[in-house]
Amino acid sequence: MTGDVTGLMLRSPIVLAASEPLDEVRSVFDSSHVHMVLLTASGRVGERLLGTLVRGDLPPAGVGAAGTALAHARLDGRTVRAFTSAEDARRAMHAAGDRRLAVVDRDGRLLGLLCLKRSGDGFCTDAGVASRRAARTGAMTEPSRDA
Repeated sequence: MTGDVTGLMLRSPIVLAASEPLDEVRSVFDSSHVHMVLLTASGRVGERLLGTLVRGDLPPAGVGAAGTALAHARLDGRTVRAFTSAEDARRAMHAAGDRRLAVVDRDGRLLGLLCLKRSGDGFCTDAGVASRRAARTGAMTEPSRDA
């Protein structure tokens, strides 16, 4: 595996505004294909990453429902710098048992999502995600919430 993580990251991950209510985040996680939600100020790639969420970060339904997504998010251990080699990232993810890391630049701006395949031998691609989505829905659609 050669190159850095930017060549292998998903470029259209699920990004929400940090101010989104928890109910919105829960609705995104209704899809079993969504494993991590990324948070920026207005929900766009290219903005400073403020937090990440996985299902386990959310309180039980009904608890803190009025809160925002950011209140339950974290960054520690969930990011990788853009210049990191893909092989170093794969080894670190495998050792930590992680399959998703947000890719950020030196200033902490979100660039994409690194998604380790279940097999652990490579990374998910935008084309692969789109193909699986098309197989499920029967048609190609906008960039998905399958990250």
